[in-house]
Amino acid sequence: MRLYYKGKYSGNPDELPYLEHEPGAVQFREAKDAKQMGKITTTLSISLLLPAIILCWIRAGDVFFGYGIILLYLLTIIPHELLHAMCFQGDVYLYHDLRHGMVFIVGPERMSKCRFIIKSLLPGFVLGVIPYISFLINPELRTLGLLGALGIASSAGDYYNVYNALGQMPKGARVYMHKYNTFWYIPDSKRFD
Repeated sequence: MRLYYKGKYSGNPDELPYLEHEPGAVQFREAKDAKQMGKITTTLSISLLLPAIILCWIRAGDVFFGYGIILLYLLTIIPHELLHAMCFQGDVYLYHDLRHGMVFIVGPERMSKCRFIIKSLLPGFVLGVIPYISFLINPELRTLGLLGALGIASSAGDYYNVYNALGQMPKGARVYMHKYNTFWYIPDSKRFD
């Protein structure tokens, strides 16, 4: 994997790296642009964050959401994307669209449904679930619990991708990005990629 920082996403999907379409490729039924994706992920993030914070408060009692927690969380954004990038074998490009509250990677690569799901879930598990469960086991780890709650909530777009993959991709399908959208296809059995 080779990572390239591309800077601010202009909102023009033609500027993103992409693969040519596979014969018979089917586009995910998904958000059509960054604005719609931002609305979906914000709603899902809040729906995940509120119960997690309430559980933190119930478990630890005096949970405080200060500037330090927010700063620590912001420091996890790049590692989140790096965890995604580790699941690619080729070139990966990092973009940000702060206006819509997004930092994301694009990797013009075909992958199995399983690897796509692992790529999508890995950051939320490492930066969200593991710290949050550690807190639930030991409520003294309040900061870790809050960071875990934020890590779970910030993976909303990833959960959305997994939902689409599980609900739309048939067995044996492979997936790839084309500009801003995700496509699946059934590979030709004579070709190996």
